[in-house]
Amino acid sequence: MSEQLPLSLDASADPPTLFDGTTRLYISYICPYAQRTWIARNYKGLQDKIKLVPINLQNRPRWYKEKVYPVNKVPALEHNNQVKGESLDLLKYIDENFEGPKLFPNDPAKQQFATELLDYSDTFNEVNHPAIASKGDVPYELDAAFDKLEEALAKFDDGPFFLGEFSLVDIAYAPFIERFQCGFQALKNYDITKGRPRLAKWTEELNKIDAYTATKGDPEEFLHALKKRFGIE
Repeated sequence: MSEQLPLSLDASADPPTLFDGTTRLYISYICPYAQRTWIARNYKGLQDKIKLVPINLQNRPRWYKEKVYPVNKVPALEHNNQVKGESLDLLKYIDENFEGPKLFPNDPAKQQFATELLDYSDTFNEVNHPAIASKGDVPYELDAAFDKLEEALAKFDDGPFFLGEFSLVDIAYAPFIERFQCGFQALKNYDITKGRPRLAKWTEELNKIDAYTATKGDPEEFLHALKKRFGIE
């Protein structure tokens, strides 16, 4: 049975009772960084152990910055009387501190490659975002970025994911590729999987994982947000 998702809290909402022993994951349903941690929570089967607290980023409660997370961003995790942030750090923290399937491999070669790909993820996003707003054809840098992912998917042949088996790396990239695939197709008529069979297979297999599909957003909302962010008519 699918999880009943709580409504997003806005400026009129009262704060939860902080540090009462409840583990809370503060997210936004539209934020790809928060989606990373939401996927990890789901995949490890922690729906009953980690409570979702969605925040309305357009009208966020003052108490979130004042009492929960002074950085005033999502995601943030309230656990053991502390609040931690930064999505990639939280992926590792959730994997190391909670029960459920391990998302970081034991194999040293896979660990090293995982670290490289996680380090590259910000660069990948920095290439994609301006490319969506660019005039004319997609820039060479965009092709190179997706070709790099296609090449990375060939490194291990024991499964369709970046490290063979599903891992933190797939979770780190999934929310952004979900948005880029939608945005480039609609705004640039550019199919990120064309000529990239491994990326196409990765996308196909990713969409079979309930922990991910339960977090997927509405493509129309993605497009609206992208157009608004980059001033695209």
